[in-house]
Amino acid sequence: MPHRIIKKSLALHKKHKGKTEICIKMPVMNRKHLSLIYTPGVGGVSQEISRDKSLTHTYTSKGNTIAIISDGSAVLGLGNIGPEAAIPVMEGKSVLFKKFANIDAFPIVLGTQDVDEIIRIVKGISPTFSAINLEDISAPRCFEIEERLINELDIPVMHDDQHGTAIVVLAALINALKVVKKKKESVRVVINGAGAAGIAITKILSLYGFSSIALVDSRGVISRARNDLNQSKKDILPLVKPEGVTLQDAMKGADVFIGVSAPNIVTKETVRSMNKNAIVFAMANPVPEIMPGDAKEAGARIVASGRSDFPNQINNALVFPGVFRGLLDYRIKKLTPEMKVKAAQAIASLVKKPTAGKIIPNIFDKRIVPAIRNAMK
Repeated sequence: MPHRIIKKSLALHKKHKGKTEICIKMPVMNRKHLSLIYTPGVGGVSQEISRDKSLTHTYTSKGNTIAIISDGSAVLGLGNIGPEAAIPVMEGKSVLFKKFANIDAFPIVLGTQDVDEIIRIVKGISPTFSAINLEDISAPRCFEIEERLINELDIPVMHDDQHGTAIVVLAALINALKVVKKKKESVRVVINGAGAAGIAITKILSLYGFSSIALVDSRGVISRARNDLNQSKKDILPLVKPEGVTLQDAMKGADVFIGVSAPNIVTKETVRSMNKNAIVFAMANPVPEIMPGDAKEAGARIVASGRSDFPNQINNALVFPGVFRGLLDYRIKKLTPEMKVKAAQAIASLVKKPTAGKIIPNIFDKRIVPAIRNAMK
């Protein structure tokens, strides 16, 4: 990790005791104010809502409030470091939701990693919120948790590590292909990392029309020949086209590499074995699968990473504020695969003339959230 940045970040967090606080919308200066915002006035508000629960959107902050839920089992690239250690990351997401989409997002970390218990807790607190953002929950548990909550709640649920990542990868790839003048139907894609992000990327690329996708995990290429696959990897088999046995085998002659895995596992030699005008998205954080400079030196035409200190940062922070803004504003109860593709296309469209050094908009581009929101109508 860049130690100078870490040191400054620690000092900043210590100074402010975290990144978020609750602000008050109404004046509380005297007894009259108090009688309106609390008892007895608030009793009338509660009675109105008891007669019509939909009025919570009229009389409370619920319509603009979401929960960010984590169990601390897969925090960034740090692994299972526990719920307390996940709090700074969830607070950070709360800041981004507020800054970019004016959404009030509450960070909630859970002291359990039991699937049934997590589902029970989230369902229990759901009346407070208009949407649920699942975050940093390890695979394969995250798939079951998300699917069951989607089916059992009447508000939208999104696991951002899956779908936020998949959407921004597709957006970047749409523009990268324009630069290298290749078609989605003819390119060969290798995705390294078969966890939450890797499987979601496979699904969205397949839906968009990519037909040659190899998915690789720590034991090699995902294929029917293997007998060690968990259920989520078995379920993805119809969408993948295995190439070889190892990552190196799969990357030989490939047009696109997408890494959502581990640091320093791709060599210059492996990049050199790829097809001409190769696209390399090395997105492991904080240390990518191959450093961008090394990938470029090895012949990659377009290189992207998840880091802000290199060009072409592919980060789900480009996605989730706009997606949830759309979910809330249009009272959408379920995020569909087609909505995810539309969100990716909206992001890609903001770069009018993509180049090797610019395939994705800057996270501070104020057009991003409205573009994604409008795409979800």
